[in-house]
Amino acid sequence: MALRLLLDSADPDQWQRWLPTGLFQGITTNPTLLRRAGQPCTLEHLARLTATATGLGCREIHLQTWGGDDERQLANGRALAALDPQRVFVKVPITRGGAGVGRALIASGVPVTFTACYEVAQVLVAAALGADGIAAYLGRIGDLGRDGHGELIAMQRCLEGVGSSTRLLVASLRAPEDLARLAAAGLAHHTISPAIASALFASEATAAAAEQFARDASAG
Repeated sequence: MALRLLLDSADPDQWQRWLPTGLFQGITTNPTLLRRAGQPCTLEHLARLTATATGLGCREIHLQTWGGDDERQLANGRALAALDPQRVFVKVPITRGGAGVGRALIASGVPVTFTACYEVAQVLVAAALGADGIAAYLGRIGDLGRDGHGELIAMQRCLEGVGSSTRLLVASLRAPEDLARLAAAGLAHHTISPAIASALFASEATAAAAEQFARDASAG
């Protein structure tokens, strides 16, 4: 199973910084990230953001639907998918109503990533509905006083146990060590913040070695 990283950000400036590195297959967003980045959660604006992401080479753009009821969430989900059917994955919270919205989208050929997963059994709901993926909140599960790493590993084992193609997308990572620990356990799909991306390159020992190489090259 190949490692797959997505950038968890709705800030186009961060996209410009990180997507050209080739580390990321795409981006994940949600209404909260949009608000924090000062980006309106409207179809018109998301269309512009999708065009920006596509121009930066995104192969996957995970956009979360919204609405005051299931009918509106379904309509917005279909509109989001239509922005770029080859790249857009529609995110839907894994509530009972969200499961119905996701089922309808999946039935019409829209790739769906369920989100806001906090319980091991929720991955089986996503698998039963044929979702492309489900995003589980590692850090937030830990905030509840639970063993987030252990529970996500159990989620992955559930999917493997039933032979599901649904991908477990690890979200809410708090440190590079989270990524390393879960990757060692076979979890290959992760969405990480720009802060975590920066932390992957924060080794002082590596920086010192690179500086020494540069000095030695100049001395030669």
